[in-house]
Amino acid sequence: MPEHDYAVYDVFTDKGLAGNPLAVVFAADGLAKDAMQRIAGEFNLSETAFVSAPKLPHHTARLNIFTPKIELPFAGHPTVGTAVALAERKGLMPDSGEGAILALEEEVGMVRCVVSREKGTAAFAEFDLPRLPEPVSFTILPEIAAACLGLDPQEVGFENHVLSAWSAGVPYVCVPVRGLDAAARANLDAGLWLKSAPRQGGLIAAPYVYCRDTVSRNCAFHARMFAPHDGIVEDPATGSAAAAFAGAVMRFDKPVDGPSELWIEQGIEMGRPSRIRLALDVENGKLTGARIGGHAVKVAAGKLLA
Repeated sequence: MPEHDYAVYDVFTDKGLAGNPLAVVFAADGLAKDAMQRIAGEFNLSETAFVSAPKLPHHTARLNIFTPKIELPFAGHPTVGTAVALAERKGLMPDSGEGAILALEEEVGMVRCVVSREKGTAAFAEFDLPRLPEPVSFTILPEIAAACLGLDPQEVGFENHVLSAWSAGVPYVCVPVRGLDAAARANLDAGLWLKSAPRQGGLIAAPYVYCRDTVSRNCAFHARMFAPHDGIVEDPATGSAAAAFAGAVMRFDKPVDGPSELWIEQGIEMGRPSRIRLALDVENGKLTGARIGGHAVKVAAGKLLA
């Protein structure tokens, strides 16, 4: 196999050795998908992104995203991290706060990203959701979700938030829990979950556990995500889950018309604190657009030799 440059970025954090690590493999045009899958298994991170030439010349790049076990049509932290990596690699991002626009072709479709950096700060990337969240049919009862997570049934649900399932390209079951203590004790029984989890497009919906209580004052929600069926025991930060979660926010919190944004903290229990910005555009009570954003920091670089 020819040598390929790669870089590792920590995503949804403004400092290294936090957030969600991502491997970005450049010039991957000659790699078959089975080779990409093996390389992703070698890195053994939540996701590895492979960058190749776009199908349409006015787009920036094509992006294939793999967990250690499967290919994903779309994922948030690879989109943010790869957008920053390409902007830095191509010299598109001056320290002026002005944004560079990138168009990434993913399996889900074209994803528009804006990358910027204020002088002396980490790069920040934000992308438009390629699809707005849509409900996913499910039959999981609260007591089953609680059993899968090792919680008491009364710990599932808070205020008017109940179990719901959504997809903005990747499906998730959003599991509201009563507070930080319940969130911290959640521990997924993967075998039990697979018996009840909904599926969409060949993907198993992972549980996205969330609560209103937060560690950071400037965050609106605290979250955890478990996907051992995809080779991810727990994810430090999950942009595609935050995108799906926008559906739950709209259903239960009913944001007022106009633009709004909220921050979601994740990875606290793993010692990999992460912050994800979810921006919503609401008109006549309906979600008309949404964006996911976060910082990314380069922490390593090298070459694949085999």
